Amino acid sequence: MPTHHENRHMPYTAQQIFDLVADVARYPEFLPWTSAARIRARRPIEGGEEIDADLVISFKVFRERFGSRVRLFPAQGVIDTRYIDGPFRHMESRWQVKDTPEGGCIVTFHVDFEFKNPVLQKLIGVVFDQAMHRVVSAFEQRAQQLYG
Repeated sequence: MPTHHENRHMPYTAQQIFDLVADVARYPEFLPWTSAARIRARRPIEGGEEIDADLVISFKVFRERFGSRVRLFPAQGVIDTRYIDGPFRHMESRWQVKDTPEGGCIVTFHVDFEFKNPVLQKLIGVVFDQAMHRVVSAFEQRAQQLYG
């Protein structure tokens, strides 16, 4: 299974980045390969909120919808995502944001997934690390647009 782990210092508050990542419905506006997003349900959970969402991912000739459960824990600066249904055999990700004493915040991103379709898995495997860096960079660029 491909995994990716990345830490970045960003010149924004942890709350700003948390809010940006938590706004799943707006992903098609800036996130590469994300052509649509729909919130299925929102509900409170202990310490935060849980969102069930569908994303449509378009990559070359592939177009796939997948459902995920996003758990938001604002006090800890943590966003956990787990796969519900769609083209993956397995998928989970975690964003964690923490303010730093010198200003800005540290953003930690981890993702681990595997497609059911071996052709798609092989295709993404070739560009996986580059694609994940591009995803994190898209969030960073979006933060620049919003918080400048």
